[in-house]
Amino acid sequence: MFRKNKLAMLVGEFLGTTALTLVVLAISHSQLSLNYFIATAAGLMMLLMTLALAGISGAIFNPAITIGLWTVRKLRTLQALSYLAVQLLGGAVAWELFVYLTKLTGIHNTGTFNSRILVAEGVGTFVFAFVWAAAIYQRFNLFAKAAAIGGALTGGSLVASLGSVGALNPAIALGLHQWGWGTYVLGPVLGAIVGFNLYNLLFVETEIAETATSKAEKAKTSELNATLTQSETAAAGLASPKKSTAAKSKTSATKRSTAAKKPAAKKKTTAARRRNPNAA
Repeated sequence: MFRKNKLAMLVGEFLGTTALTLVVLAISHSQLSLNYFIATAAGLMMLLMTLALAGISGAIFNPAITIGLWTVRKLRTLQALSYLAVQLLGGAVAWELFVYLTKLTGIHNTGTFNSRILVAEGVGTFVFAFVWAAAIYQRFNLFAKAAAIGGALTGGSLVASLGSVGALNPAIALGLHQWGWGTYVLGPVLGAIVGFNLYNLLFVETEIAETATSKAEKAKTSELNATLTQSETAAAGLASPKKSTAAKSKTSATKRSTAAKKPAAKKKTTAARRRNPNAA
């Protein structure tokens, strides 16, 4: 049985993929069916769904990106397989929902192999995955991550639209009835693998080295502060006994002076009584 959090992750990936596919279908079959509008709508939906679900499932919504993350060990194998299943299901459900709402029929799968489509989808997904890798390795905050990923999807889709529909996502290709193993599946998968692994190999070590240097500097600063604090405490400890001794000497002198004055005062009082027996 699934725990609640695991079920929430799968449902989140399903809903996000369905929403993303639906918005692409809606723009593709409207009067605004231009590459620019499709890419912009997809990027905006990706941004919104990332804000909504990044804390639940990671907001991937893309089988190619799932595979890319798995190759750099950001997803476990079982989790990746579960994500792949619900993401493809989300694309299929989006198509059925679109047909039900629009009563559009007679559309068949048109995904056929074409090397130009393969390269276009691969290059576009590479751009998308490379920026995604930067967002997770540099630990962008939620808003920066959503903006970066949404913008990268728009940019990557526009690049890919030079030679394809710019899906960059096998689940969306399934929903668009553009499914093709050698084009809209293989292209995005290869682009995602290259994008994530290239960033991981070339740039992550530099970030780790900079982080280690920063930690070393902080540790050195903390050690210096601790040494200074100990020195100040020791100096204060040495000064305190001297002050205490001086204070004790002054107090003793005051007591002796007071004690010396008391007999004199008593003698004076006694002499006064002798002169005047009625004196108080």
